[in-house]
Amino acid sequence: MAYGQKILKGDAYKRAAIKRRHIRIRKSINGTAERPRLVVTRSNRHIVAQVIDDLKGHTLASASTLDTSIRGGEGDKSAQAKQVGALVAERAKAAGVEAVVFDRGGNQYAGRIAALADAAREAGLKF
Repeated sequence: MAYGQKILKGDAYKRAAIKRRHIRIRKSINGTAERPRLVVTRSNRHIVAQVIDDLKGHTLASASTLDTSIRGGEGDKSAQAKQVGALVAERAKAAGVEAVVFDRGGNQYAGRIAALADAAREAGLKF
C-alpha cells in the first residue's frame, strides 16, 4: 500500500476497486470518430449506456433504464439491460455509428453488462 492510502471496507472497497479497473482499462481504450466508445455505467437499480467520441468530447447517443420507453418495463434487471443495449444501438445507428469500442467501466463482463453488449451486437453494432 502507498503511504496515505486509506484501507476501505465493504461497498467503499468495491467502488474503489471498480474505479481502479476503469482507470486501467481507459489507458488502452479510446473512442475516435470512426469507432466511438460505448461506455456502460451500472448502479444497483439502473444501467446507462453512452456512445462517446473522445476526440471531440461529445456524446453521440445514449440510453438508460430511466428512459420513458424502458422505465417501468417488465422483467428483471438483465432484461432491462437488454432493452437498453438494443435502444443505444438503434440510436447509434441513427447517428451514423457502425462500430464501437466497448468500455465496460471497470465492471465484470457478466450479467447485466454482458446482456447489454449482446443486445447491442444483435441490433447491429460491431465491437
